[in-house]
Amino acid sequence: MARAIMLQGTGSDVGKTVLVAGLCRAARKRGMKVRPFKPQNMSNNAAVANIPGDKLGGEIGRAQWLQAIACGVAPSIHMNPVLLKPQTDIGVQVVVQGKVFGEARARDYQALKARLMDTVLDSWAKVGEGADLVIVEGAGSPAEINLRSRDIANMGFATRANVPVILVGDIDRGGVIASVAGTHLILPEEDRRMIAGYLINKFRGDVSLFDDGLKAIESFTGWRCFGVVPWLKAAARLPSEDSVVLERLASGEKRALKVAVPMLSRIANFDDLDPLKAEPQVEVVFVPPGQHLPEDAGLVVIPGSKSTICDLLRFRENGWDRDLLAHRKRGGHVVGICGGFQMLGRVVRDPDGIEGSVTETEGLGLLDVETVMEPEKTVRNVSARSVQFDLPLEGYEIHLGRTTGPDTLRPSAVINGADDGAVSADGKVSGTYLHGLFSADAFRAKLLENLGVKGGGIDYRAEVERALDEIAAELETHLDCDAIFGLAR
Repeated sequence: MARAIMLQGTGSDVGKTVLVAGLCRAARKRGMKVRPFKPQNMSNNAAVANIPGDKLGGEIGRAQWLQAIACGVAPSIHMNPVLLKPQTDIGVQVVVQGKVFGEARARDYQALKARLMDTVLDSWAKVGEGADLVIVEGAGSPAEINLRSRDIANMGFATRANVPVILVGDIDRGGVIASVAGTHLILPEEDRRMIAGYLINKFRGDVSLFDDGLKAIESFTGWRCFGVVPWLKAAARLPSEDSVVLERLASGEKRALKVAVPMLSRIANFDDLDPLKAEPQVEVVFVPPGQHLPEDAGLVVIPGSKSTICDLLRFRENGWDRDLLAHRKRGGHVVGICGGFQMLGRVVRDPDGIEGSVTETEGLGLLDVETVMEPEKTVRNVSARSVQFDLPLEGYEIHLGRTTGPDTLRPSAVINGADDGAVSADGKVSGTYLHGLFSADAFRAKLLENLGVKGGGIDYRAEVERALDEIAAELETHLDCDAIFGLAR
């Protein structure tokens, strides 16, 4: 087995994903063969990882896809063996080693977890093959002791795999001394022994002002501090991981083009918008429920959804259907991606009840197509081309359903040699199943030019690589990386 270390947080959204990505890049720059691993992730932002011998692919969390980039390796389904994709407030779709395993209510999943540990350890062994170091990301917090008996994501995994843990505390949200000391207090001794120390993340200002805080944590816990990480501005240039960040994306800086994105309740793969956000002249506004789509938006993008019919019903409840029609009357453009494409049609049917109890609902009617949900899920990386601009595209498909109708005779793209999507007669409404649509720099530049914005088309992938390099350099400066990497066993 490769040597390994694990980062666990005092709570959710403390910055573990970015820290693991940064440490992966730092280890790679030191010449190590490094891999990421997260036993269990919960997110509707999924990526496609190819499965050896399978013509399609498997799903993993977008975070592990980013961490694989940081390592300079292709993503593997084994980097995130259990992915939970929320479908309702109390239920999830369970993806195991890249494939849909089934659906479970929250209480039922707790019972299922014990059966998944062997699968997690199988993937763990495969990820470590040929690697010098594996950096593991926990999920949630080890302090959730009510879930400890069946845990596979934090201390349950760390104790079984014998991986030392560094605890991450987020000072930006306040109460970091209590959160670190409190975690020490309530952990059982077996789990407490796994923690080699802690680090503080998201510090703003003069770090010396926290010296007494560090002394207090040491007196309560006896744990060593591996460093204090400043607020990492470069993290804003990385792909979004999951819906926890949406509340911070609700508004942007006013620029030449405003792109409005309704925040669907089961929004999925909204990192599709990240390349547009990175464009200096583009303002991407995520519109929360209860607010109108802005009248000055030149483009409305309806993103993917884990539950198309449910989100379509909520779309109407919010009055966004009326806002969208008004946007069209003003001459505005609309793009629907995956579930958003399905919503733009005349009707969405789910005869087998795959998504829930509502088996049919009227669509938004901006494209003359209809969608029927089907049990087989398409999961694959693809090569594609824009029909409108005759330019290469890049991306992947993760979707259920088949869409047909007159407007599909005007496809928006060609994917692996087959027509995909649909375009309205006036060319201002389009839909596609292609995630990653805006990642192709030349296509994005041409699209923006068509919307009145010239000079777009930054090298988005290069921006991500530069951001990872900057974060790695910050971590080398502010953390004792020699001690962290030396801790691995």
